[in-house]
Amino acid sequence: MNIDNQLPTLDHELLDTYVQTLGKTVVEQMFTLYSQQSMIYLLNIEESLLNNNTDLWRDHCHKMKGAAGSVGLKALHVRLTDMENSSECINKKAQQLAELRVHNKQVMDDFEYWLSSVK
Repeated sequence: MNIDNQLPTLDHELLDTYVQTLGKTVVEQMFTLYSQQSMIYLLNIEESLLNNNTDLWRDHCHKMKGAAGSVGLKALHVRLTDMENSSECINKKAQQLAELRVHNKQVMDDFEYWLSSVK
């Protein structure tokens, strides 16, 4: 399933509401925190994969999914929902993780571009 082409990358409605109610500075801070935390989440997901620990895989995907959803990263949230519930073999999970790393970078780039257009 190619989620990237099926869903908008960002939840613009949510993000616009955040900017209107919280202000651009707070949204920038939220994004900075997500950027920092996502690196930790990715390492934790990788560690659970290397240890072949399904429970930790699910937990770490769940945490990153929540963080992605809270900052309006719509397609990434859906991808992580699929990963969280995945019963795939370790090789498929390794592929999912590799795709997640690329997708996370793309979404963060999209977010930065969107944020630069906010006044």
